[in-house]
Amino acid sequence: MALFRRQDEDTGDKLLELASDPFKTEIQSSSIITAFALYLGLALGLAILFSVFRPRHRVLFAPKSKYADEKHAPPAMGNGLFSWIKPVTTAKEPYLMDRIGLDAVVFLRFQRMLRNMFLVFGVVGIAIMLPVNVTETKKSTLAEWHIGALIYMTPRFTQGGALWAQVVISYIGNIIVAYFLWHNYRRIHSLRRSYFQTPEYQKSLHARTLIVRDLSSDLRNEDGVTRVTDHANPTGVQPKVTVGRNVKDLPGLIEDHEEQVRELESVLAKYLKNPNKLPAKRPTMKPSSKSRYSGPVTDGKVDAIDYLAERIRELETEITEVRESIDRRDPMPFAFASWDHIAQAHSVAFASRNKQSMGARIDLAPRPTDLIWKNLPMSKSTRKTRRLMNAVWISVLTLIWLPMNMGIALFLSNLGNLATIWPSFRESFEASPGFYGILQAVLAPTITSLVYMVLPIIFRRLQIRAGDVTKTEREQHVLRNLYTFFTLNNLVLFSIFAAVWQYVANIIDADDGTKSTWDAVLEGKFFLTVTQSLCDISPFWVTFLLQRNLGAAIDLTQLSRLATMWFQRRFMAPTPRQNIEWTAPVSFDYASYYNNALFFATISLAFANLQPIILLVAALFFAFDALIRKYLLMYCFVTKNESGGQMWRTLFNRMVFATMLSNVVIAALLIARDEYVMAGTLGPALLLMIGFKVYCAKTFDKEIKYYATSGLVDQESLQADGGKRRKAEKISSKFGHPALFKPLMTPMVNAKAQPILSEIYKGRLGSDAGGPLAAGFSDTFAMQPMGPSKNDGTFEFVTDAQQDFAFYKNREDFRDEAGSNLYGKPDDTMTERSATPMGFKRSGTAQYSEFSAESSRANSPAPLQRNPSQVHPAFRNGYDVDSQHSLRRMESPDSHDISLRPRSGLYTDPDDDRSNLLNHDVTMSQFRSPGGTPDQQGGYDYFRKS
Repeated sequence: MALFRRQDEDTGDKLLELASDPFKTEIQSSSIITAFALYLGLALGLAILFSVFRPRHRVLFAPKSKYADEKHAPPAMGNGLFSWIKPVTTAKEPYLMDRIGLDAVVFLRFQRMLRNMFLVFGVVGIAIMLPVNVTETKKSTLAEWHIGALIYMTPRFTQGGALWAQVVISYIGNIIVAYFLWHNYRRIHSLRRSYFQTPEYQKSLHARTLIVRDLSSDLRNEDGVTRVTDHANPTGVQPKVTVGRNVKDLPGLIEDHEEQVRELESVLAKYLKNPNKLPAKRPTMKPSSKSRYSGPVTDGKVDAIDYLAERIRELETEITEVRESIDRRDPMPFAFASWDHIAQAHSVAFASRNKQSMGARIDLAPRPTDLIWKNLPMSKSTRKTRRLMNAVWISVLTLIWLPMNMGIALFLSNLGNLATIWPSFRESFEASPGFYGILQAVLAPTITSLVYMVLPIIFRRLQIRAGDVTKTEREQHVLRNLYTFFTLNNLVLFSIFAAVWQYVANIIDADDGTKSTWDAVLEGKFFLTVTQSLCDISPFWVTFLLQRNLGAAIDLTQLSRLATMWFQRRFMAPTPRQNIEWTAPVSFDYASYYNNALFFATISLAFANLQPIILLVAALFFAFDALIRKYLLMYCFVTKNESGGQMWRTLFNRMVFATMLSNVVIAALLIARDEYVMAGTLGPALLLMIGFKVYCAKTFDKEIKYYATSGLVDQESLQADGGKRRKAEKISSKFGHPALFKPLMTPMVNAKAQPILSEIYKGRLGSDAGGPLAAGFSDTFAMQPMGPSKNDGTFEFVTDAQQDFAFYKNREDFRDEAGSNLYGKPDDTMTERSATPMGFKRSGTAQYSEFSAESSRANSPAPLQRNPSQVHPAFRNGYDVDSQHSLRRMESPDSHDISLRPRSGLYTDPDDDRSNLLNHDVTMSQFRSPGGTPDQQGGYDYFRKS
């Protein structure tokens, strides 16, 4: 027993020693040069590798050059090795705003700001701090001469009057940060004012629309909403109003329908992977408890193809029934109010800021695609409760991650530490050093990367549950949560964990019975222990920033995406839809990338005085990262939800916090040296940063957010709006719940399986049910009758050559997920040529819309002329359905350039059978291609009102 007790004590002592200094084997100063050469060399190597393969694989490395319309296309690049650099470095902000949007421009400006800021701060900081710290370290009798060169650069051994240099550099750093923030705040202000004058914004409906939330039950009608807006309406102009309606479980049904369609596609892709040699058994699956499947069940499983076919038919019938009954549902506590001019709407929003009107909240309306519709009806009390629970869950997640993070740092990043305290593992570790060396190099980064990939997903779901009403608001909160999590867990707690552990251990050792625990606490000198630990850990963060350059290079080469696609195509059976989606440009995850930049900036500012060399390393990182991200945003990534640069205030506030955190670190260093007067001189620096934040907010925020505040429509606004009052527009169609008019998804099957599918597929995917379908969204919904479907059970066949995003970039089921603004006019753009909004095409029997000449040429190369017999009877005589469920006369349809737009935007030949639909009840010659004529758009598309 004594032997086991002694072994436990030895293990505990070793664990205490490792926890007290977990980085001693990781941050030797000599390894910094190696890390610099290794990581920078790998990053440059990957950049050169990209330069070699880029001209040969333009679709992969520059997809926007292929898919974007003429207005949004990036500049052309040559075939030279480094010919991609010049177009990237010479592209200026006015040019980029038209092509990549203001959100991307703000991101690039933020990157450049950090690069320039740390370059200036680094030069000044090194010029002042290095001579002082090195001189004081050499003077100190406490310094050990075998310490690394990087420790010499820290103020670990600086004493007395030399510490005034810390105060001076803190104030200089604050001035540098404040200047760059102020300068870029002005530029963001200028960019936002320019953004307000762009044709896209001036013609958009959301720009002159307000969203009214938290309406009481007696105000949920047009008159009630008008009374609410009149309380803060300096214009005296009445808006056009539409009140939300309860769509009940319709969004869930549509989501379930899409899941079932994708599941059917996946089952068919696996089963028909080799049509000439089908598996012996048909695929089976467990049925859902929601299904009313009438087929045979064997051992709790059913035939997957027949079951999914029947399940889809059930959902389509249910969706139709729910859509028919929408008009009889109760109104919801939210509404939209639209004015004739942008200045009028913004003036009302400005007058309503920070207050409620008759208990309701009035805000600027976002783009319709930016809304999180299911959260709009949420009450204030429910939202408040859920936000509180959201904070609790994030706190729990942070606490759970702390021991895991330390476990990774102590053991997974150095398996030798694990072998030290685990004798049985030590034998295996010593027997296979090569294997465990590879495992050590892969395990910790992989686990950490997976956690960081999952975190944004978790935070997004938490924010949706907490009641965020727009995706922009959700992304802002995700950024805040990520930054708080990273800063608290991965910087503050991670950095001082060893110091706290050592402090507690010293107290335990000192409490030997001769003194009280409180005396041991006082003699422990907590601040001294913490600051010495921060100086010792500073080389680790230098290495960390050097390593991050490798991440930007990996993004440039898209290695992770290529590896995933290769694995899926090599070992799995991807569906045609998945192949199409893989070729689409990738959405840029602003929250994650902004968080990385903010986190690295916070590290650099926090350790600026403790390790001045980190400032130049940060400048190097942001210089390389800014170049790479600019290329990716210009040629590869797209902005899925354009917010118009609304992320800036969140970034600004976190940079102010990071600057104040750096002052707190220096104050702790001075307190540890018993220099309380010096520490007190940093108090005004904190107050000045708070005052600077307030000044910038009062100076710039009003004009950044609001187009106008006076309520008067000036001549410039009249000219931008066309100089005349707009016709009555269907705000209901634009700001209607997408579940009311969203086309249902059609299963896609590889064309190779077309001959065999009619033999193995016996179910029906269509429906004979007819009835009205929601044509719009207003205080009273306008419905259109839907006749019987021509075909029962249709598929969309796609050849191997067609499994490319270029063939489907104009289709709603693909374009919205890949940045719809990149391929033509935004969804809520309104024109003066017709009172019929573009969004109405979603509900029409035939698929038609109005286009400007430019968008028509760009997106529909050979439009088919509309046949009046193929248009719904309500529109044949030039009538439209207004928001009061009646008919009104509008201009003759023949006077407008309204055309039937092919669904894919490419195929216009009705005899082209490269992509078609199969109906098991008709002959094999009856197809519908993605761009087929209206008389071929029966079956699924007629049923879905696509």
